[in-house]
Amino acid sequence: MRRRRAPKRELKSDPKYNSEIVGHFINLIMRDGEKSLAQSIVYETFDKIAKKLNEDPMKIFTTCLENARPKLEVRPRRIGGATYQVPMEVTPQRGMSIALRWIRDVARAKKGKPMSEKLADEIISAYKNEGSVIKKKEDTHKMAEANKAFAHFKW
Repeated sequence: MRRRRAPKRELKSDPKYNSEIVGHFINLIMRDGEKSLAQSIVYETFDKIAKKLNEDPMKIFTTCLENARPKLEVRPRRIGGATYQVPMEVTPQRGMSIALRWIRDVARAKKGKPMSEKLADEIISAYKNEGSVIKKKEDTHKMAEANKAFAHFKW
């Protein structure tokens, strides 16, 4: 290791649901420091989810994250002039962050609808174990499976 590890920052929970994960999601959605706008987008998303599925949006959100969270990933490791893609397990915290980022990125890539609607659609499709985010997770797992031969290079 080159330097000391950065200390883990404490996540602040959001005011409405009092959940650290939702607070983290709001921070990921936020652009240019406009937190109140990000909050209104996320809460609007949750309202749309509740309206569409007639269930608790927090339960749907946590199930969606559990479905989208990758268990394995590949990381590049340089050994003797060659770079190998080494499969590694993902910690639950990192997996959650990756899943949230994937949901945000897929929603941002879509065009023609308000952000809250795109997020709601993406969360619902991940909740049902379908959609772009689940495909991305499966691709990540396939890549890790394909590079299983390099697993002994783990550090």
